[in-house]
Amino acid sequence: MPESRTRDLSASDMPTASWIDRIAPAGARPYLRLARIDRPIGTWLLLLPCWWSVALASPGWPDPALLLLFAVGALVMRGAGCTVNDIADREFDAKVARTASRPLPSGAVSVRQALVFLTLLLAIGLLVLLQFNPFAIAVGAVSLLLVVPYPFMKRITWWPQLWLGLTFNWGALLGWAAVRGDLSLAPVVLYSAGVFWTLGYDTIYAHQDKADDVLIGVKSTALRLGAATRPWLAVFYGLTVALAGVAGGLAGLAWPYFAALAAAAVHFAWQVKRVDIDNPGNCLAVFKSNRDVGLMIFAGAVAGSALA
Repeated sequence: MPESRTRDLSASDMPTASWIDRIAPAGARPYLRLARIDRPIGTWLLLLPCWWSVALASPGWPDPALLLLFAVGALVMRGAGCTVNDIADREFDAKVARTASRPLPSGAVSVRQALVFLTLLLAIGLLVLLQFNPFAIAVGAVSLLLVVPYPFMKRITWWPQLWLGLTFNWGALLGWAAVRGDLSLAPVVLYSAGVFWTLGYDTIYAHQDKADDVLIGVKSTALRLGAATRPWLAVFYGLTVALAGVAGGLAGLAWPYFAALAAAAVHFAWQVKRVDIDNPGNCLAVFKSNRDVGLMIFAGAVAGSALA
């Protein structure tokens, strides 16, 4: 790969003037960047399926303490996932303009230091998980079977975004289990909706890296779908709305939930129309808009449960 691609710091996804640089101690900065604390979109996308499920499972208003526990858990487990991913991908990341300045490929953090940091994050995540009932603890523990292999999926399949969907939406099962101490068809269908949601937004995200991915030999749905991405996004997002609607019906939610899903469908249609798969800045902006549509669905679930 040409040296200029690796050293093009203007393409880096590491913000150069974030709050980390202004207020965090110098020694903590590489670890905060490793956990992507200054880039919260990933935490939101991990958290929202948890909150959806808690709202669907709750009789009336969801418990604020439970929502807070999931927020803390999503923050630390997203950081743990990023750390695992960066350890596995450090050699690839060093060859890609967008990722070359990350803490591991840049040398700001060693592999040994990253492993110690990972252990700390996992310990905090375990503390959060232990606040739930025994069934929910077991459901949460099973998610590690998906988390650990994820960084290697891009080496063996054109559909690593599908594996990410299976991983990132586990909270749709865990949220229900934390409220009710069991699982039923509603959270399973909601989980499926989340998987298709992730297939959509992460395919958009992957289009930022497709040129570099070709050069270094890793796979993605962006490369697999190519120019056909737009109609596939319509399929993924259409299935997201349909399955989320079925889940809400099974959970007995009232009309505000379905009104929110209708608004979400409009937002998804906007994404499909707006995305420019050859413009990385556009892809990132459209990808980030999924936090808003996720919050829209959550608000509808809360209102739909309260009125049910």
